[in-house]
Amino acid sequence: MDAVTSAPARIILICSGKGGVGKTTLTANLGIALARLGERTVVLDADFGLRNLDLLLGLENRIVYTAQEVLAETCRLEQALVKHKQEPNLALLPAGNPRMLEWLTPEDMQRIVAMVAERADYVLIDCPAGIEDGFKNAAAAAREAIVITTPEVSAVRDADRVIGLLNTRGVAPVQLVLNRVRPRMMASQEMLGVDDVTDILALPLVGLVVEDEQVIVSTNRGEPLTLNGNGSPAAKAYQNIARRLRGEEIPLEDPSKARRGLRARLMNKIRKTTGLF
Repeated sequence: MDAVTSAPARIILICSGKGGVGKTTLTANLGIALARLGERTVVLDADFGLRNLDLLLGLENRIVYTAQEVLAETCRLEQALVKHKQEPNLALLPAGNPRMLEWLTPEDMQRIVAMVAERADYVLIDCPAGIEDGFKNAAAAAREAIVITTPEVSAVRDADRVIGLLNTRGVAPVQLVLNRVRPRMMASQEMLGVDDVTDILALPLVGLVVEDEQVIVSTNRGEPLTLNGNGSPAAKAYQNIARRLRGEEIPLEDPSKARRGLRARLMNKIRKTTGLF
């Protein structure tokens, strides 16, 4: 990552209104996926209060310096960037001490992101949940954003508030990732459907991630699903999000409708072969 990019880096804020909807997991997996596609990618942990991005990437034991020391000019940026051993195109800039929140300003965030952007194709900013100072600082440096939510009423409502703030700040484009999708519950209308969420939030959908136990396993291991070619549904979803961000036309299919379609085909087949219906 020592070479300077010829084109401007894409600086993408990964944010949510509600905590615990999968924002940091998306940042880690999307960072790996982009890096595996040959994009020089830096993931920046802007959640100074509850930093977890290093854990999800399995890099917690390799941190020596953080963004705090870079801003204080007690170390160089190259010393703070933690390169991933298995994916050389990816580096992490860790968050500083939680006390950093007391003095960090939007200008500080703009400065650190500008430094990182000189050596990357993509900069992914893992934003704190909510709309407080942490969000405002992280959003100050963003050029575009991905809002992640789950199909729950409270999560969607909180996401809507964040989208409003992004719009007032001129961040564009803003795209949507719908996480922890349960096709069966959507098909039976026990959960908000994909169309319900996109109608409420009025954002283009860049990815659907189905509920997948492998996400929990990978998080506990510090090994993102996209790192080792995992073929789980969630891994494929993260990989497709990365490809769509790069401009590839990857179809998006509503899993609840796909389930209903499969059931209809099976019932049709039963009718034809048994004559019971």
